Amino acid sequence: MRLPMLSSRQVFAAIALASAFAMAFALYLQHGLGLEPCPLCVFQRVAMISTGVIAALAALHNPSATGRRIYALGLVLASLAGVVVAGRHVWLQHLPADQVPSCGPGLDYWLDALPLRDVMVQVFQGSGECAVVDAAWLGISLPGWTLVTFSGLLLVSFWQMLRMRA
Repeated sequence: MRLPMLSSRQVFAAIALASAFAMAFALYLQHGLGLEPCPLCVFQRVAMISTGVIAALAALHNPSATGRRIYALGLVLASLAGVVVAGRHVWLQHLPADQVPSCGPGLDYWLDALPLRDVMVQVFQGSGECAVVDAAWLGISLPGWTLVTFSGLLLVSFWQMLRMRA
């Protein structure tokens, strides 16, 4: 049995839907269960929203081969950013307790008081709140699942960029 070839529009739409589902789940965790996002979680949300918006635009536009590759490259970059941020978050969660950075003043303060470059440095250094595992499923923390999700999105986006037929 041969599986039908998905069009590039269908693949872009699937990526957009996956991103929307991931964001809906993150918002449920925040507003439904009261889990406040740490600064690294906020950056992961930015990467997820970027991935979803690029994919939705690509699905609506339904570009030719060159345009498909350009959109897919944007998706590769957005999802790669998510892999980097989620990977850093998972790494912080696995640090020994004596090596976890202390809690800082918070993202809102940093955005008000520091230039954006310094905010990025502060966020990637991490803070104690980023090292806390609030919830896990099948032994994997929420940032771990986010890393898995971004890795899947990265692979599909890369495949979409390299495939010959739309």
